[in-house]
Amino acid sequence: MEFPPNQGQDQEEVTQQVTDAIEENDVVLFMKGTELMPQCGYSRKALGLIDQYRDEFETVDVLESLDEYRVALNEESGWETIPQTFVDGEFVGGSDILEELDERGELEATLTDV
Repeated sequence: MEFPPNQGQDQEEVTQQVTDAIEENDVVLFMKGTELMPQCGYSRKALGLIDQYRDEFETVDVLESLDEYRVALNEESGWETIPQTFVDGEFVGGSDILEELDERGELEATLTDV
C-alpha cells in the first residue's frame, strides 16, 4: 500500500495497525524510514542496536502518517518521540533507552527472552 506524501491515513486505521503490529510481533520497531533507509539518526541507532541481537524483528515506517502514528503510539506507550520499540507487547523505549540497556549488558536478554 502506498500513499502520497503528507496525505496521511485515517487515525483509526493507523491505531489498528499499531495495535496489530505490537500484538503480532515479538519485537517491533516503529521508526522513521525503513530498515534499508532509516530517515533519522535515532531510528538508525535503534535499528542497529536491535540488529545486534535479533535476526528477525518487525519495523514500521511511520513517515507516511507521522501525526497519526504519534497519536497511536502515545496511546500505547505514553511516549511522544519516535523511534519506539516494543518487545512481547510491552513498550521498552526509544534509541536512548536501548543504548542504556546495551551499556548495562541487558539489551540482549530484553530482545531475546521472548
